Amino acid sequence: MTKEQFIALFEKCASGHCSPNELAQLENYQDDFELTVKPWSAGMGETEEVRLQLLEKIRSEISAERIQRGSKSRYWLAAASILIFLAASTSFWLYVIDNKTGQHQIAQSKSTQNSIPPGRNRAILTLANGKKLDLDDTQTGMISREGASTVRKTADGKLTYGNSMDAPDQNAVIYNSIETPRGGQYQLTLADGTVVWLNAGSTLKYPTAFSGRERNVELTGEAYFQVAKNKDRPFSVAVNGMKVEVLGTHFNIMAYENENTVQTTLLEGSVKLTKDGHSKMLLPNQQGVLSTGASNFQVRNVNTENVVAWKNGFFKFDDENIETIMRKVARWYDVEIVYKGNLKRQNFGGTVPMFKDISQLLTTLELTGTVHFKIDGRRITVMP
Repeated sequence: MTKEQFIALFEKCASGHCSPNELAQLENYQDDFELTVKPWSAGMGETEEVRLQLLEKIRSEISAERIQRGSKSRYWLAAASILIFLAASTSFWLYVIDNKTGQHQIAQSKSTQNSIPPGRNRAILTLANGKKLDLDDTQTGMISREGASTVRKTADGKLTYGNSMDAPDQNAVIYNSIETPRGGQYQLTLADGTVVWLNAGSTLKYPTAFSGRERNVELTGEAYFQVAKNKDRPFSVAVNGMKVEVLGTHFNIMAYENENTVQTTLLEGSVKLTKDGHSKMLLPNQQGVLSTGASNFQVRNVNTENVVAWKNGFFKFDDENIETIMRKVARWYDVEIVYKGNLKRQNFGGTVPMFKDISQLLTTLELTGTVHFKIDGRRITVMP
C-alpha cells in the first residue's frame, strides 16, 4: 500500500464509512508502516520505540472517530496522515492533511511534563452525624450502620445500602449525602435497589432507607438513575427547584450551576417534570430542557447515547461549541479554563476516551486547525 492509499483508507475509516474488510486491512497494515518522511537522526530516539508510539497514536485517532468543524456536512478528519513522531523531545509534531483544501499544517501537542491525568473513581460520603469519609481511603466491607440500613463499600469500589434487621428504630428517616469532586465519579446503590452514577462535581442527598409513600432524593450536578420499579412508591429527584418523578425508569439529569439549562433525558420508561405548576411528560429518547429562570419546559428528541457517554467512559461531542466542551473538560480533569483572543464560532463533533491524559483530547481538537491550547500547571489557555 502506498502512502497515498494509506491516507485515503485512513480518511474513509476515520469518517465511519469503511467496510469491516477495509478496517481490517488498515489495522493489519499498521505493523508495516515506515517512517520515511525525512532521514532519521539519533536525536529522534530509538526507531523501534518511536515506531510503536506512532502506531498507538494512529489507533487512538481511529477510535476518536472524526472531528467536526462548522456544519454537519463539513468534516476535518483528525490525523488523516501521520508522517513523523519525534518522541525524544519534550513535544511531538503531527503532520496532518486538511481534507477540505489539501494544504498541510502542523499541530503541536504539549510536552509530557505538562500532562494532566484524567479523573477517577472518588467521592466523599457524609454520614448522618456529619462525619465525612473519603471513599478512596475507606476499606471494603461495612462502613457504617445508618438508621435502618447498613452501608458497604464493595470490592469494585461502589457504595451499597442494605437493610439492617437489628436497627433500634426501623422507621427513623436518616439522610446521607455523597459528593464527587471535580475529577471524580462514583456509583452507588440506594436502599430500594436504585442504582445511581454520579458525574464529576455532583452531590446527591438521600435517605438511608425509604419510608412513606414516596422515594425522594436531591441532586446538584449530573447523575444517571436506574430506578428500581415500585408502582406504589414513586421515585422523585429534586433539582434546581424542579421535580422529576418516575415509577421505574432510566434517565439522566444534568444540572450544573455553571450551565444555563437543566437537561433531563429519558432512556427508558416515562418521567414527569414539574416546575412552578408547569409539567411535562417525557417519552424515551426525549430531553426536557429548563432554562435558568424559566418555568416552561422545552422538549426535544436527542441521541441518548451522546448524553450518557460520560457514564460509559467517553466524551461524545455533538455539534458543540468550544465553551461547552471545555466546561466538561474542566470538571473531569479538575482544571481552570481561560480564553485568549477571538475564537471562531465553530462547533465540534466526535468521540474521545475520558480515561486518557488530557493531551490526547486537546491534540485531537487542535487538529481541526481552529483552536489551540497552552497548559500551565492546571490552567489551560484556549486560543485561536
